[in-house]
Amino acid sequence: QVQVVESGGGLVQAGGSLTLSCTASALTFDNYYMGWFRQAPGKEREGVSCISWTGADTYYADSVWGRFTISRDNAKNTLYLQMNSLKPEDTAMYYCATVRPCKRNQPYIPYSPDWGQGTQVTVSS
Repeated sequence: QVQVVESGGGLVQAGGSLTLSCTASALTFDNYYMGWFRQAPGKEREGVSCISWTGADTYYADSVWGRFTISRDNAKNTLYLQMNSLKPEDTAMYYCATVRPCKRNQPYIPYSPDWGQGTQVTVSS
């Protein structure tokens, strides 16, 4: 069973930066597209960003375009999300997941209904 562990969240002031990490196990990491999702209190989980097997293709939600950068290190089975110019509306629990190959302007589709524990990002105004 695929396991993911997210880390790197925290409390930051608006305009600040954070880098999230996601380490995956029990899978051939570079066989999978990977995605970042987030869920704010009272809201549905939404896709934030997606990256292809080699990292050559990346996808972003409009709300984070130009501020967030997704990357991966297949040798370390690790996914990253560099978040700059953070806004209070970025406050959420962030999750990573293996996803079906992403397409522009299409929802990211996780392979599994199960999620890791996530990492909390809180942006103060």
